[in-house]
Amino acid sequence: MTEISQLAATELRAALANGHVSAREATTYFLDRITELNPTLGSFITITAESALKSAAAADERRGSILRAGNPLPTLHGMPLAYKDLLDVAGVPTSYGTAAMKPAPAERDDPLVALLSAAGAVCLGKTQVPEFGLSCHSENLISAPARNPLDPSRSAGGSSGGSAAAVASGMLPVGPGNDGGGSVRIPASACGLIGLKPGLGTVPTDVREGRTDAFGAPKLTVSGPLAHAAGDAAMLLDAMTGDPQEGYLSALGERELDALQGLRIGISLASPFATTYPIPLAPEAHRALASGTARLGAAGHHTEEAAFHYDPRYPEAFSTIWTAGLGAAPLPAGGAGKLTALARSFRERALARAPQANFEAATVLREIAEDFRTQWGRYDLVLTPAMATLPPPVGHYLSHDADTDYMLQCQYTPFTSMVNVAGLPALVIPTLRTAGGLSMGVQLIGRKGSEALLLAVAAQLARM
Repeated sequence: MTEISQLAATELRAALANGHVSAREATTYFLDRITELNPTLGSFITITAESALKSAAAADERRGSILRAGNPLPTLHGMPLAYKDLLDVAGVPTSYGTAAMKPAPAERDDPLVALLSAAGAVCLGKTQVPEFGLSCHSENLISAPARNPLDPSRSAGGSSGGSAAAVASGMLPVGPGNDGGGSVRIPASACGLIGLKPGLGTVPTDVREGRTDAFGAPKLTVSGPLAHAAGDAAMLLDAMTGDPQEGYLSALGERELDALQGLRIGISLASPFATTYPIPLAPEAHRALASGTARLGAAGHHTEEAAFHYDPRYPEAFSTIWTAGLGAAPLPAGGAGKLTALARSFRERALARAPQANFEAATVLREIAEDFRTQWGRYDLVLTPAMATLPPPVGHYLSHDADTDYMLQCQYTPFTSMVNVAGLPALVIPTLRTAGGLSMGVQLIGRKGSEALLLAVAAQLARM
Protein backbone atom coordinates (compact mmCIF):
# COMPACT_ATOMS: atom_id res chain seq x y z
CA MET A 1 0.00 0.00 0.00
CA THR A 2 1.13 3.54 -0.72
CA GLU A 3 2.47 5.22 2.46
CA ILE A 4 -0.36 7.65 3.18
CA SER A 5 1.65 9.73 5.63
CA GLN A 6 4.00 10.80 2.85
CA LEU A 7 1.28 12.00 0.47
CA ALA A 8 0.14 15.54 -0.14
CA ALA A 9 -3.64 15.82 -0.35
CA THR A 10 -3.45 16.08 -4.15
CA GLU A 11 -1.33 12.92 -4.22
CA LEU A 12 -3.74 11.14 -1.91
CA ARG A 13 -6.59 12.05 -4.22
CA ALA A 14 -4.70 10.54 -7.14
CA ALA A 15 -3.95 7.39 -5.15
CA LEU A 16 -7.62 7.05 -4.20
CA ALA A 17 -8.65 7.53 -7.82
CA ASN A 18 -6.20 5.02 -9.29
CA GLY A 19 -6.84 2.43 -6.60
CA HIS A 20 -3.38 2.47 -5.02
CA VAL A 21 -5.16 3.46 -1.79
CA SER A 22 -8.73 2.45 -1.00
CA ALA A 23 -11.14 4.82 0.70
CA ARG A 24 -11.32 2.42 3.63
CA GLU A 25 -7.52 2.35 3.95
CA ALA A 26 -7.33 6.13 3.93
CA THR A 27 -10.17 6.47 6.42
CA THR A 28 -8.65 3.89 8.74
CA TYR A 29 -5.26 5.60 8.60
CA PHE A 30 -6.63 9.01 9.58
CA LEU A 31 -8.94 7.58 12.25
CA ASP A 32 -5.89 5.90 13.77
CA ARG A 33 -4.06 9.25 13.74
CA ILE A 34 -7.03 10.84 15.48
CA THR A 35 -7.06 8.11 18.13
CA GLU A 36 -3.35 8.68 18.71
CA LEU A 37 -3.20 12.49 18.72
CA ASN A 38 -6.60 13.89 19.64
CA PRO A 39 -6.23 13.26 23.39
CA THR A 40 -3.25 15.64 23.34
CA LEU A 41 -4.38 18.19 20.75
CA GLY A 42 -8.13 18.38 21.33
CA SER A 43 -8.93 18.81 17.64
CA PHE A 44 -12.16 16.82 17.57
CA ILE A 45 -15.33 17.28 19.60
CA THR A 46 -17.04 14.33 17.90
CA ILE A 47 -15.43 11.42 16.03
CA THR A 48 -17.75 9.54 13.68
CA ALA A 49 -15.60 6.46 13.13
CA GLU A 50 -18.38 3.94 12.50
CA SER A 51 -20.23 6.01 9.92
CA ALA A 52 -16.93 7.06 8.32
CA LEU A 53 -15.90 3.46 7.74
CA LYS A 54 -19.31 2.66 6.28
CA SER A 55 -19.07 5.66 3.96
CA ALA A 56 -15.57 4.64 2.91
CA ALA A 57 -16.68 1.08 2.14
CA ALA A 58 -19.55 2.45 0.07
CA ALA A 59 -17.13 4.74 -1.79
CA ASP A 60 -14.94 1.77 -2.66
CA GLU A 61 -17.95 -0.09 -4.03
CA ARG A 62 -19.07 2.92 -6.06
CA ARG A 63 -15.62 3.38 -7.54
CA GLY A 64 -15.78 0.07 -9.34
CA SER A 65 -19.24 0.62 -10.76
CA ILE A 66 -18.45 4.20 -11.82
CA LEU A 67 -15.30 3.16 -13.65
CA ARG A 68 -16.98 0.19 -15.29
CA ALA A 69 -19.60 2.56 -16.65
CA GLY A 70 -16.85 4.78 -18.06
CA ASN A 71 -17.77 7.76 -15.89
CA PRO A 72 -15.42 10.06 -13.97
CA LEU A 73 -15.03 9.68 -10.24
CA PRO A 74 -16.27 12.45 -7.95
CA THR A 75 -13.67 15.17 -7.34
CA LEU A 76 -12.92 14.09 -3.76
CA HIS A 77 -13.59 10.37 -4.07
CA GLY A 78 -12.78 8.77 -0.70
CA MET A 79 -11.07 11.88 0.72
CA PRO A 80 -11.30 11.98 4.55
CA LEU A 81 -12.49 15.37 5.84
CA ALA A 82 -14.01 16.81 9.00
CA TYR A 83 -16.14 19.87 9.67
CA LYS A 84 -16.15 22.59 12.29
CA ASP A 85 -18.77 22.00 14.94
CA LEU A 86 -20.62 25.05 13.67
CA LEU A 87 -21.81 23.17 10.57
CA ASP A 88 -24.54 20.54 10.55
CA VAL A 89 -23.75 16.99 9.52
CA ALA A 90 -26.87 14.84 9.28
CA GLY A 91 -27.24 12.55 12.27
CA VAL A 92 -24.41 14.19 14.23
CA PRO A 93 -24.97 16.69 17.08
CA THR A 94 -23.91 20.29 16.45
CA SER A 95 -22.67 21.91 19.67
CA TYR A 96 -21.69 25.38 18.37
CA GLY A 97 -19.03 25.15 21.07
CA THR A 98 -21.47 26.16 23.79
CA ALA A 99 -22.77 24.71 27.03
CA ALA A 100 -25.84 26.93 26.77
CA MET A 101 -27.72 24.57 24.44
CA LYS A 102 -28.10 20.81 24.44
CA PRO A 103 -26.94 19.59 21.04
CA ALA A 104 -29.30 17.40 19.05
CA PRO A 105 -28.45 15.34 15.98
CA ALA A 106 -28.80 17.46 12.85
CA GLU A 107 -31.65 16.58 10.51
CA ARG A 108 -29.71 17.40 7.35
CA ASP A 109 -26.28 18.41 6.10
CA ASP A 110 -25.20 22.01 5.90
CA PRO A 111 -25.10 22.96 2.19
CA LEU A 112 -21.29 22.98 2.15
CA VAL A 113 -21.17 19.56 3.82
CA ALA A 114 -23.71 18.28 1.30
CA LEU A 115 -21.63 19.67 -1.58
CA LEU A 116 -18.40 18.04 -0.38
CA SER A 117 -20.16 14.77 0.43
CA ALA A 118 -21.54 14.71 -3.10
CA ALA A 119 -17.97 15.30 -4.29
CA GLY A 120 -16.99 12.05 -2.58
CA ALA A 121 -15.61 13.20 0.79
CA VAL A 122 -15.82 10.93 3.83
CA CYS A 123 -16.70 12.70 7.10
CA LEU A 124 -14.57 11.70 10.11
CA GLY A 125 -16.25 14.00 12.63
CA LYS A 126 -16.66 17.51 14.00
CA THR A 127 -13.79 19.73 15.10
CA GLN A 128 -13.27 22.06 18.04
CA VAL A 129 -14.44 25.69 17.92
CA PRO A 130 -14.85 28.59 20.34
CA GLU A 131 -18.34 29.37 21.56
CA PHE A 132 -20.47 30.30 18.53
CA GLY A 133 -17.24 30.79 16.55
CA LEU A 134 -16.73 34.19 18.16
CA SER A 135 -13.06 34.06 19.08
CA CYS A 136 -9.56 33.76 17.65
CA HIS A 137 -8.87 30.66 19.77
CA SER A 138 -10.69 27.32 19.91
CA GLU A 139 -11.52 26.89 23.58
CA ASN A 140 -14.92 26.51 25.22
CA LEU A 141 -16.65 25.04 28.26
CA ILE A 142 -17.69 21.70 26.73
CA SER A 143 -14.54 20.05 25.40
CA ALA A 144 -10.76 20.11 25.67
CA PRO A 145 -9.13 23.10 23.96
CA ALA A 146 -7.61 22.77 20.52
CA ARG A 147 -3.84 22.90 21.01
CA ASN A 148 -1.12 23.90 18.61
CA PRO A 149 0.76 20.89 17.18
CA LEU A 150 3.93 23.01 17.04
CA ASP A 151 3.71 23.62 20.81
CA PRO A 152 0.73 22.09 22.64
CA SER A 153 0.98 24.68 25.41
CA ARG A 154 -0.14 27.30 22.87
CA SER A 155 -3.38 28.02 21.06
CA ALA A 156 -4.19 26.54 17.67
CA GLY A 157 -6.05 29.75 16.84
CA GLY A 158 -9.69 30.04 15.92
CA SER A 159 -12.33 29.68 15.16
CA SER A 160 -11.17 26.87 12.84
CA GLY A 161 -8.51 25.84 15.36
CA GLY A 162 -9.60 22.23 15.71
CA SER A 163 -9.48 21.76 11.95
CA ALA A 164 -6.13 23.54 11.62
CA ALA A 165 -4.55 21.45 14.37
CA ALA A 166 -5.90 18.31 12.73
CA VAL A 167 -4.42 19.18 9.34
CA ALA A 168 -1.11 20.37 10.77
CA SER A 169 -0.66 17.18 12.82
CA GLY A 170 -1.71 14.77 10.07
CA MET A 171 -5.10 13.83 11.50
CA LEU A 172 -6.60 15.16 8.26
CA PRO A 173 -5.05 15.56 4.80
CA VAL A 174 -6.73 18.94 4.24
CA GLY A 175 -9.57 20.79 5.93
CA PRO A 176 -12.53 23.01 5.12
CA GLY A 177 -13.00 25.96 7.46
CA ASN A 178 -14.97 29.15 7.50
CA ASP A 179 -13.80 32.69 8.11
CA GLY A 180 -15.89 35.57 9.45
CA GLY A 181 -13.12 37.71 10.89
CA GLY A 182 -10.01 35.63 10.29
CA SER A 183 -11.19 32.18 11.36
CA VAL A 184 -9.33 30.32 8.60
CA ARG A 185 -6.30 32.61 8.44
CA ILE A 186 -5.67 32.88 12.19
CA PRO A 187 -5.36 29.13 12.89
CA ALA A 188 -3.51 28.59 9.63
CA SER A 189 -0.92 31.12 10.75
CA ALA A 190 -0.72 29.64 14.25
CA CYS A 191 -0.26 26.07 12.99
CA GLY A 192 2.06 26.76 10.05
CA LEU A 193 -0.45 26.16 7.25
CA ILE A 194 -1.77 27.95 4.20
CA GLY A 195 -5.21 29.37 4.85
CA LEU A 196 -7.33 30.95 2.14
CA LYS A 197 -10.32 33.20 2.77
CA PRO A 198 -12.09 33.43 -0.60
CA GLY A 199 -13.94 36.53 -1.65
CA LEU A 200 -17.62 36.73 -0.80
CA GLY A 201 -19.55 34.67 -3.34
CA THR A 202 -16.64 32.60 -4.63
CA VAL A 203 -18.07 29.60 -2.77
CA PRO A 204 -21.72 29.61 -3.88
CA THR A 205 -23.09 28.08 -0.68
CA ASP A 206 -21.84 31.12 1.26
CA VAL A 207 -24.32 33.46 -0.41
CA ARG A 208 -27.35 31.21 -0.67
CA GLU A 209 -29.16 33.63 1.69
CA GLY A 210 -27.72 36.80 0.18
CA ARG A 211 -24.62 38.96 0.41
CA THR A 212 -25.70 41.09 3.37
CA ASP A 213 -26.92 40.31 6.87
CA ALA A 214 -30.28 41.18 8.42
CA PHE A 215 -29.14 44.76 9.01
CA GLY A 216 -27.64 45.33 5.57
CA ALA A 217 -24.02 44.90 6.62
CA PRO A 218 -21.65 43.03 4.31
CA LYS A 219 -21.89 39.31 5.01
CA LEU A 220 -18.66 38.43 6.78
CA THR A 221 -18.38 34.64 6.84
CA VAL A 222 -17.09 32.62 3.89
CA SER A 223 -15.77 29.08 3.50
CA GLY A 224 -12.15 28.32 2.68
CA PRO A 225 -9.45 25.65 2.81
CA LEU A 226 -6.70 24.90 5.34
CA ALA A 227 -3.79 23.03 3.79
CA HIS A 228 -0.07 22.29 3.87
CA ALA A 229 0.46 23.42 0.28
CA ALA A 230 -1.10 25.73 -2.28
CA GLY A 231 -2.02 22.80 -4.50
CA ASP A 232 -3.92 21.09 -1.70
CA ALA A 233 -5.78 24.33 -0.93
CA ALA A 234 -6.59 24.78 -4.62
CA MET A 235 -7.90 21.23 -4.88
CA LEU A 236 -10.28 21.73 -1.97
CA LEU A 237 -11.36 25.18 -3.19
CA ASP A 238 -12.22 23.67 -6.57
CA ALA A 239 -14.47 21.19 -4.77
CA MET A 240 -16.00 23.89 -2.56
CA THR A 241 -16.85 26.00 -5.60
CA GLY A 242 -18.17 23.01 -7.52
CA ASP A 243 -15.82 23.74 -10.43
CA PRO A 244 -15.64 20.61 -12.63
CA GLN A 245 -12.76 22.12 -14.60
CA GLU A 246 -10.63 22.51 -11.43
CA GLY A 247 -9.49 25.94 -12.49
CA TYR A 248 -7.67 26.78 -9.26
CA LEU A 249 -5.50 23.68 -9.25
CA SER A 250 -4.79 23.80 -12.97
CA ALA A 251 -3.46 27.36 -12.61
CA LEU A 252 -0.56 26.13 -10.46
CA GLY A 253 1.53 24.42 -13.14
CA GLU A 254 5.25 25.10 -13.26
CA ARG A 255 4.93 27.03 -16.51
CA GLU A 256 2.26 29.29 -15.04
CA LEU A 257 4.29 29.92 -11.90
CA ASP A 258 7.45 30.69 -13.87
CA ALA A 259 5.57 33.25 -15.96
CA LEU A 260 4.07 35.05 -12.97
CA GLN A 261 6.24 38.12 -12.34
CA GLY A 262 6.02 41.86 -11.93
CA LEU A 263 3.17 42.18 -9.46
CA ARG A 264 2.97 45.52 -7.64
CA ILE A 265 2.56 44.75 -3.96
CA GLY A 266 1.89 47.32 -1.23
CA ILE A 267 3.28 46.56 2.23
CA SER A 268 1.29 47.80 5.21
CA LEU A 269 1.41 47.62 9.00
CA ALA A 270 -1.72 49.75 9.37
CA SER A 271 -4.72 48.32 11.22
CA PRO A 272 -8.20 49.82 11.52
CA PHE A 273 -8.18 48.81 15.20
CA ALA A 274 -5.26 51.16 15.92
CA THR A 275 -7.61 54.06 16.67
CA THR A 276 -8.99 52.11 19.66
CA TYR A 277 -6.20 49.80 20.84
CA PRO A 278 -2.41 49.94 20.70
CA ILE A 279 -1.21 47.40 18.11
CA PRO A 280 2.35 46.38 19.00
CA LEU A 281 4.09 43.97 16.64
CA ALA A 282 6.34 41.25 18.02
CA PRO A 283 9.86 40.95 16.58
CA GLU A 284 8.82 37.64 15.03
CA ALA A 285 6.03 39.39 13.11
CA HIS A 286 8.53 41.88 11.69
CA ARG A 287 10.90 39.06 10.75
CA ALA A 288 8.14 37.06 9.07
CA LEU A 289 7.12 40.13 7.07
CA ALA A 290 10.73 40.78 6.05
CA SER A 291 11.09 37.17 4.94
CA GLY A 292 7.90 37.31 2.92
CA THR A 293 8.95 40.59 1.33
CA ALA A 294 12.33 39.17 0.36
CA ARG A 295 10.76 36.07 -1.18
CA LEU A 296 8.33 38.15 -3.21
CA GLY A 297 11.23 40.19 -4.53
CA ALA A 298 13.16 37.04 -5.39
CA ALA A 299 10.12 35.81 -7.32
CA GLY A 300 10.27 38.91 -9.50
CA HIS A 301 7.62 41.09 -7.88
CA HIS A 302 7.86 44.75 -6.88
CA THR A 303 7.16 45.63 -3.24
CA GLU A 304 6.80 49.09 -1.74
CA GLU A 305 5.53 50.69 1.44
CA ALA A 306 1.85 51.58 1.15
CA ALA A 307 0.15 54.48 2.93
CA PHE A 308 -3.34 53.38 3.96
CA HIS A 309 -5.56 55.45 6.24
CA TYR A 310 -8.49 53.77 7.93
CA ASP A 311 -11.81 55.18 9.11
CA PRO A 312 -11.83 55.58 12.92
CA ARG A 313 -15.46 54.41 13.02
CA TYR A 314 -14.38 50.88 12.11
CA PRO A 315 -13.78 49.30 15.56
CA GLU A 316 -17.18 50.22 16.99
CA ALA A 317 -19.11 49.44 13.81
CA PHE A 318 -17.40 46.08 13.41
CA SER A 319 -17.95 45.11 17.06
CA THR A 320 -21.63 46.05 16.79
CA ILE A 321 -22.23 43.89 13.73
CA TRP A 322 -19.96 41.08 14.95
CA THR A 323 -22.04 40.68 18.12
CA ALA A 324 -25.52 41.53 16.80
CA GLY A 325 -26.43 37.94 16.05
CA LEU A 326 -25.94 36.89 19.66
CA GLY A 327 -29.03 38.85 20.61
CA ALA A 328 -31.11 36.62 18.35
CA ALA A 329 -29.54 33.32 19.45
CA PRO A 330 -32.41 31.04 20.62
CA LEU A 331 -31.11 29.99 24.04
CA PRO A 332 -33.22 27.76 26.30
CA ALA A 333 -34.28 28.89 29.76
CA GLY A 334 -31.19 29.24 31.92
CA GLY A 335 -28.90 28.96 28.92
CA ALA A 336 -27.47 32.46 29.21
CA GLY A 337 -25.94 31.56 32.56
CA LYS A 338 -23.89 28.82 30.88
CA LEU A 339 -22.21 31.11 28.36
CA THR A 340 -18.57 32.11 28.56
CA ALA A 341 -17.94 35.60 29.93
CA LEU A 342 -17.28 36.99 26.46
CA ALA A 343 -20.41 35.57 24.85
CA ARG A 344 -22.58 36.48 27.84
CA SER A 345 -21.36 40.08 27.85
CA PHE A 346 -21.71 40.46 24.09
CA ARG A 347 -25.21 38.96 24.19
CA GLU A 348 -26.32 41.32 26.95
CA ARG A 349 -25.06 44.30 24.98
CA ALA A 350 -26.70 43.09 21.79
CA LEU A 351 -30.04 42.68 23.57
CA ALA A 352 -29.77 46.14 25.14
CA ARG A 353 -28.84 47.83 21.89
CA ALA A 354 -31.52 49.64 19.91
CA PRO A 355 -32.08 47.93 16.53
CA GLN A 356 -31.39 51.22 14.79
CA ALA A 357 -27.80 51.09 16.08
CA ASN A 358 -27.26 47.87 14.14
CA PHE A 359 -28.59 49.42 10.93
CA GLU A 360 -26.38 52.47 11.43
CA ALA A 361 -23.32 50.27 12.02
CA ALA A 362 -24.16 48.35 8.86
CA THR A 363 -24.22 51.57 6.86
CA VAL A 364 -20.82 52.55 8.27
CA LEU A 365 -19.33 49.15 7.38
CA ARG A 366 -20.62 49.36 3.81
CA GLU A 367 -18.94 52.75 3.43
CA ILE A 368 -15.71 51.49 4.97
CA ALA A 369 -15.76 48.36 2.79
CA GLU A 370 -15.84 50.51 -0.33
CA ASP A 371 -12.95 52.60 1.02
CA PHE A 372 -10.89 49.46 1.74
CA ARG A 373 -11.43 48.19 -1.79
CA THR A 374 -10.49 51.55 -3.30
CA GLN A 375 -7.30 51.98 -1.26
CA TRP A 376 -6.06 48.41 -1.61
CA GLY A 377 -7.06 48.32 -5.28
CA ARG A 378 -4.17 50.62 -6.16
CA TYR A 379 -1.98 47.51 -5.86
CA ASP A 380 -2.15 44.05 -7.37
CA LEU A 381 -1.78 42.65 -3.86
CA VAL A 382 -1.43 44.03 -0.34
CA LEU A 383 1.03 42.43 2.09
CA THR A 384 0.60 42.54 5.88
CA PRO A 385 1.83 40.44 8.78
CA ALA A 386 -0.45 37.45 9.27
CA MET A 387 -0.61 37.95 13.05
CA ALA A 388 0.90 40.58 15.33
CA THR A 389 2.39 38.17 17.87
CA LEU A 390 3.23 34.53 18.44
CA PRO A 391 0.29 32.22 19.19
CA PRO A 392 -0.70 32.85 22.83
CA PRO A 393 -0.82 30.19 25.54
CA VAL A 394 -3.96 28.10 25.90
CA GLY A 395 -6.29 29.87 28.33
CA HIS A 396 -4.81 33.30 27.61
CA TYR A 397 -8.13 34.90 26.71
CA LEU A 398 -10.59 33.07 28.96
CA SER A 399 -8.72 34.23 32.07
CA HIS A 400 -9.77 37.86 31.41
CA ASP A 401 -12.98 39.85 31.58
CA ALA A 402 -14.91 40.27 28.33
CA ASP A 403 -13.54 43.67 27.35
CA THR A 404 -9.92 42.70 27.97
CA ASP A 405 -10.48 39.40 26.17
CA TYR A 406 -11.79 41.23 23.09
CA MET A 407 -8.97 43.78 23.15
CA LEU A 408 -6.35 41.04 23.31
CA GLN A 409 -7.96 39.26 20.38
CA CYS A 410 -7.93 42.45 18.30
CA GLN A 411 -4.27 42.98 19.19
CA TYR A 412 -3.33 39.45 18.11
CA THR A 413 -5.34 39.62 14.87
CA PRO A 414 -5.34 43.29 13.79
CA PHE A 415 -5.19 42.63 10.03
CA THR A 416 -7.86 40.00 9.36
CA SER A 417 -11.42 41.21 9.96
CA MET A 418 -11.04 44.18 7.63
CA VAL A 419 -10.75 41.81 4.68
CA ASN A 420 -14.05 40.15 5.60
CA VAL A 421 -15.73 43.55 5.67
CA ALA A 422 -14.29 44.32 2.23
CA GLY A 423 -15.51 40.97 0.87
CA LEU A 424 -12.14 40.35 -0.78
CA PRO A 425 -9.95 37.23 -0.90
CA ALA A 426 -6.89 36.89 1.32
CA LEU A 427 -4.36 34.17 2.06
CA VAL A 428 -1.85 33.54 4.83
CA ILE A 429 1.34 31.58 4.29
CA PRO A 430 4.13 30.71 6.74
CA THR A 431 7.42 32.53 6.14
CA LEU A 432 9.25 32.07 9.45
CA ARG A 433 9.94 29.23 11.87
CA THR A 434 11.20 30.50 15.22
CA ALA A 435 13.98 28.94 17.26
CA GLY A 436 11.25 27.44 19.43
CA GLY A 437 9.58 25.82 16.44
CA LEU A 438 6.60 28.16 16.15
CA SER A 439 5.34 29.48 12.83
CA MET A 440 4.75 33.07 11.74
CA GLY A 441 3.74 34.31 8.34
CA VAL A 442 2.28 36.96 6.11
CA GLN A 443 -1.12 37.80 4.69
CA LEU A 444 -1.71 38.65 1.05
CA ILE A 445 -4.91 40.53 0.18
CA GLY A 446 -6.14 40.46 -3.40
CA ARG A 447 -8.69 42.19 -5.56
CA LYS A 448 -12.07 40.65 -6.26
CA GLY A 449 -11.68 37.33 -8.04
CA SER A 450 -7.95 36.97 -7.33
CA GLU A 451 -8.06 33.63 -5.49
CA ALA A 452 -6.09 31.89 -8.25
CA LEU A 453 -3.46 34.62 -8.16
CA LEU A 454 -3.12 34.35 -4.38
CA LEU A 455 -2.67 30.59 -4.58
CA ALA A 456 -0.10 30.98 -7.36
CA VAL A 457 1.93 33.48 -5.34
CA ALA A 458 1.75 31.16 -2.33
CA ALA A 459 3.09 28.35 -4.51
CA GLN A 460 5.88 30.64 -5.70
CA LEU A 461 6.86 31.56 -2.14
CA ALA A 462 6.95 27.91 -1.15
CA ARG A 463 9.60 27.33 -3.84
CA MET A 464 11.88 30.06 -2.47
